[in-house]
Amino acid sequence: MSALRDRAEDYLRMRRALGYKLEVQGLLLLGFVSYLEDAGAVTVTVKSAVAWATLPAGADPAYWAGRLSVARQFARHLQTLDAACEVPPAKLLPYRSRRAIPYLYEPAQIAALIDAAGKLRPLLLAANYQTLIGLMSVTGLRLGEAVRLDRVDVDARHQLLRVLDSKFAKSREVVLHDSAMRALKDYGRLRDRLCPSPKCDAFLISTRGTRLRKSCIHHMFARLVEAAGLAERAPGCRPTLHGLRHSFAVRALIEWHRDGVDVQARLPLLSTYMGHVNPASTYWYLTAAPELLALVADRLDPVLEGLA
Repeated sequence: MSALRDRAEDYLRMRRALGYKLEVQGLLLLGFVSYLEDAGAVTVTVKSAVAWATLPAGADPAYWAGRLSVARQFARHLQTLDAACEVPPAKLLPYRSRRAIPYLYEPAQIAALIDAAGKLRPLLLAANYQTLIGLMSVTGLRLGEAVRLDRVDVDARHQLLRVLDSKFAKSREVVLHDSAMRALKDYGRLRDRLCPSPKCDAFLISTRGTRLRKSCIHHMFARLVEAAGLAERAPGCRPTLHGLRHSFAVRALIEWHRDGVDVQARLPLLSTYMGHVNPASTYWYLTAAPELLALVADRLDPVLEGLA
């Protein structure tokens, strides 16, 4: 193992101890270190960072910018230990990211996705995706949180999920509706019958008995979207798994407005349920859906009339 790799792994351990997961970034950084090792380099230079970041040729500029960001952050750390290290300037490979327009699912669309998943084979594969889509749609869980659930994290007695050490090292308990708990119990019985000797403690397991992989899930979800007949609503607004989390947040607000409750007072509850650091993070998810805007307008009308 090279000194450069030692320092990269020390850097990742330090960042992860601060609460950062660095799943993708960690893999990219170790790939960058391998690139430097193959080139015989002992430190980071601007030239080597840009050469690695722009692989493969013809990739999206956003992808290049993301790769260079990983190299730049490591270089900043390394420069404190190695004066010869060069930090790539921030203006290299500039790319201004734009927020993707969240795809808000209608209940019928979620049902279509679950129906499409039910046609997968073998049976355990179908059950995996039906359960995953259903669980994310009714809890607003992040994909990584759903994948990391172990069997002991699904508490049928208290009817909740324990989401441990999630984003920013936060943990929480997610209370479930009776119907959601029944669905998880049904999945558990089917999983144990079809795979009685799994290779891990994960609640959701692959057909090989291993924990589900996010890369495989995204690939399969794209197939389910096509099978369900879902399409982009506008450029940049396409069906994604993360859209289920947005849909959950917006649907919660719509239901609260319909019930006539104090929505502002309940926002901290939604923030806690979704595992956000504070309510400000939750606002990111509250896309102005037409139905939500109409309900807000109805509640504002009496206030505006009083000011007239």
